Amino acid sequence: MKLRTKRVLREARDRSQIEGRKLRRSSEGTGSGEGSQEIAPRRGHAYLRRKVGADSRKLGRSNPSRPMIHKCYTRGMFCRRRRGNLPLQLIFAMLLTAVIPLGLLHAEPDAPNGVVNLSGQAIDPFHRTPGKVVVLIFVRTDCPISNRYAPTIQKISGKYKEGAAFYLVYPVKTDTTEQIKKHMKEYGYSLPALRDPSYVLVKRAETQVTPEAAVFSPDGKLLYHGRINDWYAEFGKARRAPTTHELEDAVAAATAGKSVAVASEPAVGCFLPGKP
Repeated sequence: MKLRTKRVLREARDRSQIEGRKLRRSSEGTGSGEGSQEIAPRRGHAYLRRKVGADSRKLGRSNPSRPMIHKCYTRGMFCRRRRGNLPLQLIFAMLLTAVIPLGLLHAEPDAPNGVVNLSGQAIDPFHRTPGKVVVLIFVRTDCPISNRYAPTIQKISGKYKEGAAFYLVYPVKTDTTEQIKKHMKEYGYSLPALRDPSYVLVKRAETQVTPEAAVFSPDGKLLYHGRINDWYAEFGKARRAPTTHELEDAVAAATAGKSVAVASEPAVGCFLPGKP
């Protein structure tokens, strides 16, 4: 009799559990507000209350009956560490590198705005060689007079390279980097070349035509500007040989620490676009 009673009770309990599970499944499928996004059924909530109660006691809460629910308990009770958005950071860095020219990243801090070398790097010719005289020689790729002066420019720069820093300056905007490299190779130039499309150096040297030279003291003071020599009396009319050598005389005096006798001489050559 007792065994039969126990069996009946057990079967009744099993039926009640099965019916309870069916009811919970039906309530989840009806979308009545207790769908799949619920954290847990009633038993899960009881576990959650015990869990957060224990955490609150560890944190020293004075009232364990009102536990502090951590925000990590809201998604299946799993805490996920917040990760940095590494792919976006890499993309941003790549875009920044592409937008900013490489020359600007390596620009000299005191470089005049718009003066660059053939690699696009901003250059300040007055601070690259401290203690040296700075000589700027303005040329252009399509000027026949400038091209005829190439051997003279190379000779003077080689003679005074110990005390002076020589630079070829291409101020015409239409002279591209490729054209300048080709021009320098064709006429045997070994000097460093600068582009000055904004006329920053042109204005500082008071240049009007090409070829024209400017000599600066080591502290940046303009000592001489004008023609290289008097080979050309006027445009299209040249002497057999020059009779005066203004550029070489100015460089020799400046490197020796002497005063320059002639401060300026008008040059004959090709006019610069935009100059009056």
